[in-house]
Amino acid sequence: MRTKRVKRIKLLKGEKFMFFLSVLFGFVIMPSTFVYTKALLSKSNIKLENIASKIEKQEDRNEALGMQIDELASIDNIQDIASTSGLSYNNNNIKTFSE
Repeated sequence: MRTKRVKRIKLLKGEKFMFFLSVLFGFVIMPSTFVYTKALLSKSNIKLENIASKIEKQEDRNEALGMQIDELASIDNIQDIASTSGLSYNNNNIKTFSE
């Protein structure tokens, strides 16, 4: 009975190096890059949520201040302040400015 000889292919030094780099890239660099980019994305999303909440708080403050302005600029308030200061309310002397 004859046994078949298996020819072994010898790799050159450059081929071994390229194979090593391929394995390193496939099993080490790609997964670590994936995890790193996911971490950056999560960090960016957290910052975005913080900024969105700050914007919402500022909008609420602006709305409250706008309501306060409307309340202070009401005719009833103007008449009350004028009467406590000893002034009379004269509609002809009032000038309004709009934006």
